[in-house]
Amino acid sequence: MKFSKYFMDKIFSFLIIFFNYFIIILILFAFKIDKLLIVVISVILIVTYILVLLLDYYRKVHFYNDLVSNIEKLDKAYLVLEMINTPDFYEEKLIYQVLYDINKSMNENIKSKIIQLDDFKEYVEMWIHEVKVPLASLVLQLNNNDTSSNKTKKTLKRLEDYVDQVLYYVRSENAEEDYYIKEVDLSKVIKSVGLKNMDDLLDRKINYNVSNVNYKVYTDSKWLEFILNQIINNSIKYKKNSNNDYINIYVDDYNEKLVLVIEDNGIGIPSYDIKQVFNKTFTGSNGRDKNTSTGMGLYIAKNLCKKLGHLIDIESIEGEYTKVYITFSKNKYYDVLK
Repeated sequence: MKFSKYFMDKIFSFLIIFFNYFIIILILFAFKIDKLLIVVISVILIVTYILVLLLDYYRKVHFYNDLVSNIEKLDKAYLVLEMINTPDFYEEKLIYQVLYDINKSMNENIKSKIIQLDDFKEYVEMWIHEVKVPLASLVLQLNNNDTSSNKTKKTLKRLEDYVDQVLYYVRSENAEEDYYIKEVDLSKVIKSVGLKNMDDLLDRKINYNVSNVNYKVYTDSKWLEFILNQIINNSIKYKKNSNNDYINIYVDDYNEKLVLVIEDNGIGIPSYDIKQVFNKTFTGSNGRDKNTSTGMGLYIAKNLCKKLGHLIDIESIEGEYTKVYITFSKNKYYDVLK
């Protein structure tokens, strides 16, 4: 709170007081009061007004400076009332009460929205689990029926993948309690992902090469499986149709971290798209050409990695290769890596 701005805010009061002072002086002269007395009265009036102005300023400056400085320090400005003392003066008390009422109203509104969001999330998760039962039944029936077309199987698998996307999107956005960190055998997760995509890999004649993955990492196995499945799906979707299509999966072991590498020799990602591939609903030129991309897979994968304390990054040269890196800390407390 600057004194210059405070003074300018009081300029109209100052002009009124100066006008009154001028009238009083004229009256005193009209009654032929001694000039020395007039000077004394003038000094008293001026000093009194200055003192009142200064006292009012210093009374308010502590409250407002405290309010502003605490707001600037806080990441969540609405918590400022917890950081300042209850004021003693009427004007500041009014401001404090108004802020308190606003804060209370906001908290009640947020609480209501959170309840609604939790209810919606629970419904979506329940619906997904319910719909996965008939989907699993259809998959089993198709696998037992030799006359079933590969096209039907592929369509059903895509439907399963999209259902999983919805499920993990809801979980990643709204509920940290949905995952459980424990020591996980990385090779088992990678094997599970390979089996899930076996039909597509065989049908598209893609070599699924896994080496040096016998490591244990601290993660949630289901979430990690979903993340890897999104990456493998992209590798299958954007293959180059050559005679030697492959997906190589291996681990680079460093002192403080393990880096899981998923590499393919597909069509790659244009350099102008690479920085945006983790953005929500971003499909890029490849996605538009294929016309099958939602732009959500890598976005959800990035969110899940962030929740789990892993890093995910991507490197690619168009027409040559794409490499996705998932970095795990060797610290069992799974701190977010720097």
